[in-house]
Amino acid sequence: MRSQDRQTTAGAAAKDRMNILIATVTAGAGHLQAAAALEEAWRCERPVDKVLRLDVLDFTPRLYRKAYVEGYVNLVEHAPEVWGAVFAKTDNPSLSRRMTRVRRLLAGLPTTRFSREIGRFAPDAVLCTHFMPLEILGRLKAQRALQPVPLLASVVTDFEAHALWMEPAVDLYCVAAEETKARLVARGAPPGSVAVTGIPISTRFAARLEAAGLRKTMGLRDDLPVVLVLSGGFGMGPVASILGELNKIERPLQLVVVCGRNERLRRDLAVQERRHPTHLLGFVTNMQEWMAASDLIVSKPGGLTSSEALAAGKPLFILNPIPGQEAANSDFLLEHGAAAKANRVEDLPFRLGQLLHTRKLGQLARAARKLGRPHAAADVCRVVCARLTPAA
Repeated sequence: MRSQDRQTTAGAAAKDRMNILIATVTAGAGHLQAAAALEEAWRCERPVDKVLRLDVLDFTPRLYRKAYVEGYVNLVEHAPEVWGAVFAKTDNPSLSRRMTRVRRLLAGLPTTRFSREIGRFAPDAVLCTHFMPLEILGRLKAQRALQPVPLLASVVTDFEAHALWMEPAVDLYCVAAEETKARLVARGAPPGSVAVTGIPISTRFAARLEAAGLRKTMGLRDDLPVVLVLSGGFGMGPVASILGELNKIERPLQLVVVCGRNERLRRDLAVQERRHPTHLLGFVTNMQEWMAASDLIVSKPGGLTSSEALAAGKPLFILNPIPGQEAANSDFLLEHGAAAKANRVEDLPFRLGQLLHTRKLGQLARAARKLGRPHAAADVCRVVCARLTPAA
C-alpha cells in the first residue's frame, strides 16, 4: 500500500465508530458461513461499529448469478475431475500476478452495483471470505476510487491457500494454520501480512457441550456410538450410497444424517429400511450440538465443516474428496492425525466398522481438539482491529 493510502487508512481507523464490510460470494456454503461468523464476532467485539455483510452475486444480473452458482455446484458434483484440473491450472502465483489486471476487469464488469455500494458505505476495512471481492476491491484501490482507503483482508476458508486468494492490494491475510502461512510466504506474501487465526466459525462452537446430556435431549441412545453423516448445506454428495454401505456394518451403532436443504433427499431416505437406528434431518441450525453428541463425522472435508468438527473435538471420516481444495484439506487433516479416509464408498463397512471399536477413534478425537480453533472469528476481528489502530 502507498504511504498516502496508509495514512488515509490510519486516519479512518482513529474514529470511535468504524464501517466494516464483510464481502462474500455464494460458491459453496462455506464462504457464506465464514462471513456470517465474522459478522457475529465483530458485532460482539465492537458493537459500536456499523457492520454490513454483502454477497457480491446479489448485485449481479440474474443470469450471471444463476450461471455462477449452478455452474460451480454442477461442476463439483458431476465433473469433479474437471474442477480439479481447473483448480490445479489456476493455482499458479506468477500467472495470477500477470493476470491481475484481467482478473480485476472480469470481476468488476458484472459487479458495478456492488462497487457503487462499497463507495456509498465507505468501509474502513473489508473482510473477504471469497477471492472475487478481493479482485473488485483491488481494482477500486488501484483506481484510487475509495475514500477512505479501506484495509483489505483476505480471509482464506481452506487449509491450503489457492493462488487466487493472493491479490496485490491485500493488506492482511488471515489463514487456517502455520502451513497455510508458510505457503503464502513462499509465494511472495510478506510474513508480517499473514496472521494465523484459524477459519472463522460460529461462536456457538466455542461452548463445551456434554455429549450424554445432548444425546438424551435429542433422542439418541447412550449405549451406541453415534455416526454423523453430513451432506453439506446444498445436500450434495453420495449420501444414499453411504447409508447403503453403513447398513452392512454388523456391530451396533446409530446414525444421524443431515440432508441440508435437499428435502427430496431426506424424503427418499426416509422410506428405506435401516439396520441401525437412523435420524434423518433437513437443514439444521444447531450443528454444534449434533457434532458434540457424535463420535465420528462422515463428511466431505470442506474448510468450514472441518473447522467446526475440529473445534468440537470430533474426528472426520473422509470419503473420496474431490480434487482441489477438498483434497488439500484432506491431506492436512490426515497429516495431523485428525481424520481417517477411504477412497471408495464400498470400503466404508470394513474401515468404519473397525474404527468405531478401537482406541484409534479416541486418538483421532484428541488430535482434532488440539487442532481446533473455536475462537477463530474473534481472532480475525482482533487482528484486523490491531492493524486499523494507529501506532502510539
